[in-house]
Amino acid sequence: MALLQRLEMRQGQSLVMTPQLLQAIKLLQLSHLDLVSYVEAELERNPLLEAGERESDGAPAGLEPDHPAAELIRAGDIDLARGEIDGDGAPPLDNVFDEPAGPAASEPQVEAFTLSTPAWQSSGGSFDGEETDFAARLTAEPSLHEHLSGQLDLATASPVDRFVGRHIIDAVDEAGYLGESCEALAAQLGVEPAEVERVLALVQGFSPSGVAARNLAECLAIQLRERDRFDPAMQALVGRLDLVARRDTATLRRICGVDEEDLAEMLAEIRQLDPKPGRAFGGGPVQTLVPDVFVRAAPDGSWIVELNPDTLPKVLVNQAYHAKVSRQAKGEAEKSFISECLQSANWLTRSLEQRSKTILKVATEIVRQQDGFFAHGVAFLRPLNLKTVADAIGMHESTVSRVTSNKAIGTARGTFEMKYFFTASIPSASGAEAHSSEAVRHRIRQLVEGESPDDILSDDALVRKLKTEGVDIARRTVAKYRESLRIPSSVDRRRDKRVGMR
Repeated sequence: MALLQRLEMRQGQSLVMTPQLLQAIKLLQLSHLDLVSYVEAELERNPLLEAGERESDGAPAGLEPDHPAAELIRAGDIDLARGEIDGDGAPPLDNVFDEPAGPAASEPQVEAFTLSTPAWQSSGGSFDGEETDFAARLTAEPSLHEHLSGQLDLATASPVDRFVGRHIIDAVDEAGYLGESCEALAAQLGVEPAEVERVLALVQGFSPSGVAARNLAECLAIQLRERDRFDPAMQALVGRLDLVARRDTATLRRICGVDEEDLAEMLAEIRQLDPKPGRAFGGGPVQTLVPDVFVRAAPDGSWIVELNPDTLPKVLVNQAYHAKVSRQAKGEAEKSFISECLQSANWLTRSLEQRSKTILKVATEIVRQQDGFFAHGVAFLRPLNLKTVADAIGMHESTVSRVTSNKAIGTARGTFEMKYFFTASIPSASGAEAHSSEAVRHRIRQLVEGESPDDILSDDALVRKLKTEGVDIARRTVAKYRESLRIPSSVDRRRDKRVGMR
């Protein structure tokens, strides 16, 4: 049989992701801090982009119900101030974040959108940013290593001690513990282990108390010595922290040679110590959870859902500068670069606008689904998954997943990550509506906190109480939820309350 060559044309379907669509998807899943960094990088790269001025006065919920960025929920239905959702609940807004399925997706038309209405205005340069950075450097808090190094310079003038001390400080982790043995440090520095031990004792006398300890027992011992409370009984207690963790009070009383009252006082003193002395300095600035969306009650009992203007970058396209440089472009390379910059700037502004609309739409549906939580608290949290929200607003599950990642909702009850409102379903014992797993956890905590020392609830007892309240749950599930809440077992709780530990 002879082999023949021939040409064939076949029609098929493939998924095409344009660079612009990939950028839009990337922007959607970024947190507001990452988004600000991304936009700042684009402002540096693209000469046609300008950072608009923020108009927010710092008020957390400064948008009125008729503001374009606010949505109003009434009686279980959604009314958009801009009229973007019609009577049957189908959103007419095109979603550029959903991945195209089927034939190759055509590249979306590039349109110029801005997140602030004022026209671009030129502004002169200033040195305010540099002054702010200089002031920030002057007022910046020292790190743990800087704090210890400053004390080392004051504690000794010996070049050898400072040399060894620097290496010891460099081996201290963020929690304040020495991460390497004295033998390993001595081998690296070419000195005797006794020399490292001597300098280590010097460093362990620095603040914060307990720093540079090699283990938890040594950390607690250093702090107790500074308080002049490291007597033989306390030394025996610190030496058996494994029994403290198991709450084996009978064995501890025998080892320490104290009665029940003295042991309770010693344990209370141990709990006042800092097991991680280095955490007061930390490894970097603590990031506060900033809401991307605010939810507040309207006078008529509905909920107003609005974007946080402080998390929305203000980006403008400088059309005047584009027109000027376009006229002065000489070669094809310059014209191509200017055209590419304009297209990129327009697409970025459109992507930011679409990102805001998508976040607002998802948050609005979450508020509608979890109306009971916002009105009455955690006990009324309903089971919810990504598919339910995606079907309700006409989007793909992956889009909803990206929206809810690294985003937060600010409410009168506090700030919660969007993922918090998506919980598993626990069936009802009576066949009624299912319960949220988070609401069941909350109820378990309430039952444990309300128990008396004479009536400690076991896991079986918790199961029976929950079933009387209509929650059909297995004992192993109760145990799993209890452990996730860091609630000790009934045996440990009974022992703790008997010796006055709680």
